[in-house]
Amino acid sequence: MIIDLSDDQKEIHESVTRICRDFDDHYWTTADEEARFPEEFYRAMADNGWLGITMPEELGGANLGVTEAAIMMHAVASSGGGQAAASSLHINLFGPHAIVVHGTPEQKKRWLTPLIEGREKACFGVTEPDAGLDTTSIKTFARRVNDGYVVNGRKMWTSTGQEAHKILLLTRTVPKEECKKPTDGMTLFYTDLDRTKVEVKRIKKLGRAAVDSNAVFIEDLHIPDEDRVGEEGRGFHYLLDSLNPERVLVGIEAVGIGRDALNRAAKYAVDRTVFGRPIGMNQGIQHPLAEAWTALEAAYWMCMRAAYLYDAGKPCGAEANAAKFLSARAGFDATTKAVLAHGGMGYAKEYQVERLFRESLLPRIAPVTEQMILSFIGEKVLGMPKSY
Repeated sequence: MIIDLSDDQKEIHESVTRICRDFDDHYWTTADEEARFPEEFYRAMADNGWLGITMPEELGGANLGVTEAAIMMHAVASSGGGQAAASSLHINLFGPHAIVVHGTPEQKKRWLTPLIEGREKACFGVTEPDAGLDTTSIKTFARRVNDGYVVNGRKMWTSTGQEAHKILLLTRTVPKEECKKPTDGMTLFYTDLDRTKVEVKRIKKLGRAAVDSNAVFIEDLHIPDEDRVGEEGRGFHYLLDSLNPERVLVGIEAVGIGRDALNRAAKYAVDRTVFGRPIGMNQGIQHPLAEAWTALEAAYWMCMRAAYLYDAGKPCGAEANAAKFLSARAGFDATTKAVLAHGGMGYAKEYQVERLFRESLLPRIAPVTEQMILSFIGEKVLGMPKSY
């Protein structure tokens, strides 16, 4: 068995890396400090066809798999842009997958083509302030009317809501207490983000300021029938098509951020001289960085294993969750060690590792916590009783 990238996959990594080189540390520092969406980077990736890497070929996409998307996003995250660069793109890769699988031909053409071309941006309206990871307990409700639905409710941590033209919105159409199973009675929509009916309020946060996160308040938003994805009441099941790819991509982005920070620390350890010798000669500096490399390497291949299984149509829930778990921890550990290797300058914005450190915490929390992953593996893999 050969564990390696094909020539075509290596070319994906190299081509994306070449685009990323046009956006230097100053660009990403400025975007972070000004909390400004990286529009120029987004546009460059769209113009070179990368927003459609997983989309149908007949719509202008490349029709490639999650494996190739993961390679692309690793290149993006490891090239200096970190979470800001990755988050500006990755909803295009996992968010619309329910549309790719369950949308009608007319919906795919109407919705996916503008995403692929970069003419429209989308946001993901699933999480709610009172439900959190307990998605079946969402309360945003779509009430049936003659020509569609009227929606009221709240969403939380909706990324790119300030920039988005569309929202992929999960609602209840039947109250949870009236359903046979808690996963029933939820309906998925992809519709205009009508700001006369939807207030999108930016959340100030620790890192990744360039890509906004928001609290969303929906009041009497009308959604026509043609903007419903699939059947009424099947929305949660459609959403599952996006979850495993999302875990793989978030994981491999964490690896990319960790590798970027690690490379910066290794270079600093060679260049920085104290007491007449490079600090990289000291095992107190060298060993922690070497250990971080081993964890990042293992996490990377766990991500690739999960992506391979998904693309092959095989069960991959455990592997995708494990990939996200291992990668988030490895990335956070690497950025932490990178800051410490820089000493006092690790706390300064000049060397970038403080920005990468702040951003590396996010994959440990989102889109699913470490505790939920461990509970899933304990129950589904090890056969223990459900713990929550």
